[in-house]
Amino acid sequence: MKKIAALTFASLLTTGLFSTPSLAAGDVQAGEKLFKRLCSGCHQIGESARASFGPQLNGVIGRQSAVTTDYVYSDAMKSANLVWNRETLIAYLEAPKKVVPGTRMIFWGLSDPEKIEDLLAYLQTFPAE
Repeated sequence: MKKIAALTFASLLTTGLFSTPSLAAGDVQAGEKLFKRLCSGCHQIGESARASFGPQLNGVIGRQSAVTTDYVYSDAMKSANLVWNRETLIAYLEAPKKVVPGTRMIFWGLSDPEKIEDLLAYLQTFPAE
C-alpha cells in the first residue's frame, strides 16, 4: 500500500513539474473589460497597436522587457532585464514599483488574483505582430 501511495505521489509531482499548463485560466472577456478600464489609457493592444504613454502589449508574454522599438523606456526598465512570463507579469501587476523600482508606470497594482488571471488570459490572445 505504501508503494502505491508513493508512486501516486511521484506521478502527481512529476505531472505538476513537467507539464506545460496554459498561461492563464482566466476569463478573456472579463480581462478585456479590465484592460479597457485599467490599461488602455496608456497601452494599446491588437492590430495596429503602437506605443502611447506606455509600450504596445502585443506579444508581451514571453517578451524581454524594454525591447519594443517604438517606445522610450525608463532606465529602470532598461536595466530590469526581465522576461514577461506568468510569474513576472503577476508580480508586476501586483506591485510594479516593487518589481522594477524606478519604473515610470503609474499604476498602484492589482491585488485580486482572479482579475490578474483574467487580464493574463486576455493578453495571451495577442501574439507579436
